[in-house]
Amino acid sequence: MKIVIPESESDVIKEAASAYPDVSLVPASSLQQAANLVNAGLVDTMISGLDYSTRDVILCFKDNFKMESKFFSSCFICSKNGQNLALADGGINKDPTKEQLYCIVEDTAKTYQKCFNDQPRIAMLSYSTNGSGGKNPDLEKIYYVIPKIREKHPDWLIEGEMQLDTAVSYQVSEKKMPDSAIHGHANILIVPDLNSGNILYKSLEYLGGWRVAGPIVQGFSLPLSDLSRGSTVDNVKYTIEILKKLCMV
Repeated sequence: MKIVIPESESDVIKEAASAYPDVSLVPASSLQQAANLVNAGLVDTMISGLDYSTRDVILCFKDNFKMESKFFSSCFICSKNGQNLALADGGINKDPTKEQLYCIVEDTAKTYQKCFNDQPRIAMLSYSTNGSGGKNPDLEKIYYVIPKIREKHPDWLIEGEMQLDTAVSYQVSEKKMPDSAIHGHANILIVPDLNSGNILYKSLEYLGGWRVAGPIVQGFSLPLSDLSRGSTVDNVKYTIEILKKLCMV
């Protein structure tokens, strides 16, 4: 597998890539040159962001790569003690519309399935569980998305709105949402906005000890990644591992 990374001379990138002898790093002098290598078929995918802003990376992707979805988004793959979660969107969409939220859900579930070959169990996260918080415009987006996903993907489980504890704790789910089919075993967490997603994924990583890959950028014709500028060696290693899985599908 060949990956173009404009920051390939970074010690973080070099150390991460050394863990994968089957992966070749291809250097590039700029984001544009990296994109050109992808479009020429000389590499399988592109990772950037260690020394570039998210805005610059995403603009490069938009200008150079074909879209498969109506909108693009990002997700993080988070793993700990054999448990895997996909979390979205914590990297791109600040305040998604209901149509964007639909794409975030659909593309994140597809990413999760490709990585782990597991049934998506999607929790639409909120400050409220099953109407307990009253009316709010954010909830209307969730109520728009859920029936559409159920109609198009009847084999997926999707529920909401629900609080995080209801999504991941069987005991809490028994009390707050006893009829839930997910029942505290969500493997895909969909947040209402970028604030909550970014804070949540960094909380999982820095306070909870979860291993995190991404952001994985979704919606384009190939899997891509826009690393955080604070990415560690292990972040990059796990991102390469996830992109390998996505490129093999």
